[in-house]
Amino acid sequence: MSDRLPVFPLSTVLFPGLVLPLHIFEERYRALVREMTASPAETPGEFGVVTLRHGSEVAPEPGDGPVPTPTPVAVAELFEVGCTAELRHVTELPDGRFDIMTVGRRRFRILDIEQGDEPYLTARVEWLPDETADAVAQLLRPRVLAAFQTYLELLRPNAEILDQLPDDATVLSHLVAATAQLTLEERHSLLAAVDTTARLRAELRLLNREAGLLARVRAVPVPLSDLARPASPN
Repeated sequence: MSDRLPVFPLSTVLFPGLVLPLHIFEERYRALVREMTASPAETPGEFGVVTLRHGSEVAPEPGDGPVPTPTPVAVAELFEVGCTAELRHVTELPDGRFDIMTVGRRRFRILDIEQGDEPYLTARVEWLPDETADAVAQLLRPRVLAAFQTYLELLRPNAEILDQLPDDATVLSHLVAATAQLTLEERHSLLAAVDTTARLRAELRLLNREAGLLARVRAVPVPLSDLARPASPN
């Protein structure tokens, strides 16, 4: 069974439960926000966030020069799995633009891209099953948590996020995927993982790899000549 869903192609990967703020200035996406805010309050506004393989589908903001006509996006230009963004807060600016706050909600797989009567892009999608952490995921959770803490300490010592890590294995898997410095391909692979256990296993491998790289970089001594260079005014 498939559904038709408005989609917003972006150069980022959204995960369930993670916050995504967006600045909406293109008229086609302003129309989408207006439609969602006009919906009944009991029906949360929701659109799909899909990741572009290369570049950006968003046109330049007004004032940046001539605005080209957007080129339709083909399925091949998008990663297969996306996540819906649930509209939580909308601020309309005096010139008609919007600042919105969204939260990732549910995963889907794109079946086909459709351009209907709406000015924005839509897609035919199938919903991926909701995730529940099984016994193996619960066993993997403390190992991934420890690896994530080691990674964060190397990346950002004394980071506040160390005091805010979730107990739920699925939520932790999404947080790690969204926070670690990974490629778009790696992030998408984690979003598309068949279940929490598969995602945690992949993250354990990725975190150990990244921590090893960070540890080696920090172990490289800084040449004294570098320390003698004048500070940049920038």
